[in-house]
Amino acid sequence: MNPEGRIAGSLSAVRARIAGAALRAGRRPGDVTLIGISKTMPAEAVQEAVAAGLADLGENRVQEADAKIPAVRPGPTPLTWHLVGRLQQNKARRAVALFPWIHSIDSVPLAQRIDRIAGEIGARPSLLVEVSLAGEAAKGGIAPGELGLLLEAMGGLSHARLAGLMAIPPHSAQGQTAEGSRPWFRKLRELQDTWRLRGYDLPALSMGMTDDFEIAIEEGATHVRVGRALFGERPAAAEPAGTEGTARR
Repeated sequence: MNPEGRIAGSLSAVRARIAGAALRAGRRPGDVTLIGISKTMPAEAVQEAVAAGLADLGENRVQEADAKIPAVRPGPTPLTWHLVGRLQQNKARRAVALFPWIHSIDSVPLAQRIDRIAGEIGARPSLLVEVSLAGEAAKGGIAPGELGLLLEAMGGLSHARLAGLMAIPPHSAQGQTAEGSRPWFRKLRELQDTWRLRGYDLPALSMGMTDDFEIAIEEGATHVRVGRALFGERPAAAEPAGTEGTARR
């Protein structure tokens, strides 16, 4: 499926683009974590990326990850798996067992359930709050005006760690140019700044995908979620309707 070395070459090219964007913004390239979005990709393709040095991988669906994660062997560095798709509460226990990072917290009950499960199984997941910047019904996330209540509740968690914020620009922005995403990335960074001033430690900003990750880095992203630029196009109808996950690559 993947010509020998193609994914390794793509990884090198994406890393070069990350470095360029970071330097343009006066940042260190090492401050940006590249998450390879491996949803719908076979374990063999993921393994090639890992062998080339990719250390962070993202999945949208708990069920798919449950089968894939055991099939992927660690590479030169330890692997960290990120859940970037919407999480249903009935799959929270398995998600906590599989993923050290969960990028899609959007309610107090979900955060509290994850915290309770983490205590039961001895895990300490890092949680990012997904913010619905444009209020799109098809995407998850909490409205900016409700963010304070969720952050306050998560500040009291005992086992899970509040690590930062995540957002996906509206489809209208993504469908134009990469620059169309910039105001939305800036808005998320401004929310981060606002709540930091109010005493919340929010070091991580998860934003930016294949078409706009360089803009996201220029606006302060610490984690970029890149799939297509690494693994190539995904099969049509890769994500059944009604499951966790939207277009988060």
